[in-house]
Amino acid sequence: MKLEVVRDNCRKFPTQNIILPTRKTSHSAGYDFYSNEGIFISPNSTHIFWTDTKVELDEDLFLQVSIRSSLAAQGLILSNGVGIIDSDYYSNESNDGNIGIMVTNLSNNYIKIQPGDRIAQGIILQYWTVGNIKTTSKRKGGLGSTGK
Repeated sequence: MKLEVVRDNCRKFPTQNIILPTRKTSHSAGYDFYSNEGIFISPNSTHIFWTDTKVELDEDLFLQVSIRSSLAAQGLILSNGVGIIDSDYYSNESNDGNIGIMVTNLSNNYIKIQPGDRIAQGIILQYWTVGNIKTTSKRKGGLGSTGK
């Protein structure tokens, strides 16, 4: 397992020094993801923060992404409730596994995010499958590709 920067041709912020997700303490479950941009998120609007990072995981693991509680207190939520990054998202052909964090501002205030702010946290979890249900499908792309 490892966290790394995506290929140059898949980066949204090619000239920036990308901060890889970090754990703040030895007992932190979550890896903090950082914003690469400064932005005001308007009330009742949605924005995708492209992290320009990817995660390599064993096939029975996934990364669960959640909004940071300090941002939730201001009215930001993950647009899909919780983010799931599957192991086969890593190095996919369309975006190299670039992790995008889509947030929605439910408040009536503009929320300021600056470069380097921690916006979400990811926790690596294990999952199990049911033995009698099999699939041979392969991921063909990035964000939202398994539903196509």
